[in-house]
Amino acid sequence: MFSREELQSLDPKYFDIITVDECDVTIMSRNTGHYWYLHNPEYPDKGTVIIFHRHRGSHPYHLHGRANTLRQAVRSIKGHDRWQMQGRPSKR
Repeated sequence: MFSREELQSLDPKYFDIITVDECDVTIMSRNTGHYWYLHNPEYPDKGTVIIFHRHRGSHPYHLHGRANTLRQAVRSIKGHDRWQMQGRPSKR
């Protein structure tokens, strides 16, 4: 479960906070417009955060990765935003 302190550390200037509870967080990056769903089932390991991502509200979520804490998940999201805003490399 996410602690109250972790949930309160979500930056409303960086994210539109859509839903928050002790096991689930849904946010949208104000920089890229990408949606993120963070789930903490505490199984199999306590503190495991599963990170799901979608590019638009109408798209399905896909697995982005895992983190040990909400703070680590947010760092991953911000890193993805930086990569996205610098221009994705072209596929050849």
